[in-house]
Amino acid sequence: MPKPSLRVERALLRSGAIRIAGMDEVGRGSLAGPVSVGVAVITAQTRSAPQGLKDSKLLTAQQRRDLLPRVTRWADAVAVGHASPQEIDAIGLTAALRRAGWRALAQVTAVDHVLLDGNCDWLTPPQDVLFPDHDRAGTLDLTHHIPVTTRIKADQQCSAVAAASVVAKVTRDDLMVASAERFPQYEWQLNKGYASPQHLAGIRVAGLSGEHRHSWRIAAAQRADAGPAATRESTLKH
Repeated sequence: MPKPSLRVERALLRSGAIRIAGMDEVGRGSLAGPVSVGVAVITAQTRSAPQGLKDSKLLTAQQRRDLLPRVTRWADAVAVGHASPQEIDAIGLTAALRRAGWRALAQVTAVDHVLLDGNCDWLTPPQDVLFPDHDRAGTLDLTHHIPVTTRIKADQQCSAVAAASVVAKVTRDDLMVASAERFPQYEWQLNKGYASPQHLAGIRVAGLSGEHRHSWRIAAAQRADAGPAATRESTLKH
């Protein structure tokens, strides 16, 4: 598998971009905890990425943790934004991703181009909706448009997106480990909120906690023996 590089990012820089935000999400398929979006900003002055940087899914937990300080020094800026399970229940997964992404961007100096993994631009607000994802505290400005480039497998091919995936994964994992101290029955320190046998067994015994995504109808899916496949975004409000 080829290593990620800055080839795509440098092409965008040559096209006129000045500060590019590579962005990636984690926690999309989890049954509990937030959905989190990482951002790593690069400029024309950014050098080649740290040795060993890959999509976070291709790294061990220790490799990700070892890379985190190196990625933080390498990128012009890094940040992570979160949207809670309650927000996912209220507005749906795509809108929650958008909210988490804008919260991440609010923590870094303004960027003029975003590079997203995948083929769906979940960051740009729908034109026919008057900014439904505005932060309740009034801290997010969604009234300006940032050009977005989507690229399938950008987390494996683009250094900025791979870096964002590492930052987001380490940060969210730490949040789930901390939550496991309050909810030990689900063993989130091991499964990070995903549908592991231990997590599902905990739900059968203790029911759902306040950190679960109740709109995903997890308990109903278990009773129907439908498994994790039943917990899809199609069951959510959009």
